[in-house]
Amino acid sequence: MSGRPRPQGLPLLLAFDFDGTLVPDGDPQLPPDLPAALGRLQQRGVRLAAITGRDVLPPGIEDAISFDAVATQNGGQVTVGGEVKQVLYFSDEELAAVLDHAMPGARLVMFSGGQMYVDLPEDQVPTAQQLARSPRPTAEVPRGRVQKVNFFHEGVAAHAAHLRQHWPDLTVTGAQPPYGQMMTVTPRGAHKGAGITLLAEALEIPLARTVAFGDSDNDIAMFKVAGYVVQSGTLPLLHDYADESIAGPHELVAWLDSLLVDL
Repeated sequence: MSGRPRPQGLPLLLAFDFDGTLVPDGDPQLPPDLPAALGRLQQRGVRLAAITGRDVLPPGIEDAISFDAVATQNGGQVTVGGEVKQVLYFSDEELAAVLDHAMPGARLVMFSGGQMYVDLPEDQVPTAQQLARSPRPTAEVPRGRVQKVNFFHEGVAAHAAHLRQHWPDLTVTGAQPPYGQMMTVTPRGAHKGAGITLLAEALEIPLARTVAFGDSDNDIAMFKVAGYVVQSGTLPLLHDYADESIAGPHELVAWLDSLLVDL
């Protein structure tokens, strides 16, 4: 833990990862008191952003929380005040490199324009979450419009290492605990550090006045540039980047209410 002092006063931007930070992993239900706690901060002038690896937030989340800005696809798509500021795609060459893997039987999921494209081995069936999204075959993904690729396979670590060595401008996350059999790849510039930088600029808030909340390795890029960092959970990989930590989403309301005292 770096131990920088908590921010006091305005302007202030709070930027939240979604899964494992705003909601428990695997359960996209907000803690019941969280929207009200965030609303109290907004009434005092604090700005709110969601920065997630998801391609879209689950239904109802943006009805419950009025985010000033949302960055999805690990920062590859940024929307501020309802206006799209950035959408990043793989080049044909980059996507070919990402898809050139040695993982027989890997489950592949691709994302483009809010649509999920799935390529499953014959002995696998789509998950309930995938079925709810009405996935289409990866063969139908629009050329030049792929925003994110996910792999699910026990051998993802080797492919992640290959991409990091030969395609260092791509953003590769996962392939390590707690996601040892999953990896995510996004285009160059599509990472949460770039996402928080762009939306903070658009909201006219200095990065030094941002607080980033996250629980996983894809949050490290925004931890490196945020003015203050709160780790959710106990992943050792994040300890050196955090100023303090909370156990998980169930402790977030108390943290936010304590911040309100300092505004």
